[in-house]
Amino acid sequence: INPGNSGGPLLDAKGRLIGVNTAIYSPSGASAGIGFAIPVDTVRRIVNQLIRYGRVLRPSLGISVADDQVTRSLGVRLGASLEGVLVLEAPRGSPGAEAGLVGCMRTKDGQLVLGDLITQVNGNKVKTVEDLLTYVEEVEVGTTVTLTVARNAKDGKVEEVKAKTVDRAQLARA
Repeated sequence: INPGNSGGPLLDAKGRLIGVNTAIYSPSGASAGIGFAIPVDTVRRIVNQLIRYGRVLRPSLGISVADDQVTRSLGVRLGASLEGVLVLEAPRGSPGAEAGLVGCMRTKDGQLVLGDLITQVNGNKVKTVEDLLTYVEEVEVGTTVTLTVARNAKDGKVEEVKAKTVDRAQLARA
């Protein structure tokens, strides 16, 4: 990616648009290194939203989740394989809470009670927070997604719940 080419098209060998160039990592400072681009599907979705609404709509479930490293660490401490995304909080009135998601809690004596572990979104396996965000942001705001969750993370039963996404900006105003 030469200087000034950011924002230019990234084409495949057949001349088809596959992305938009954004940056290059070049240890030498030359136009040689690792290039970064936004995938064309993401560009198309965002451009359509900008044209239609004048801004980007970001679908959300309105929940707080644990970092992947925290979830793995808890799994090691508990001797359990926590493969998925751990719900820390599902605030009242959020799409996650309305779907029945439950966050982590502490008992009166300080014991940690794990919340739900999201393992799938619309049938797609979720192993990381990035997976969860990717699958939720693939749908339009207002779309209902099916979440597969393990109740109480490690020893709970597996259930499917349905949550209707909302625009992340709506949550900030609430």
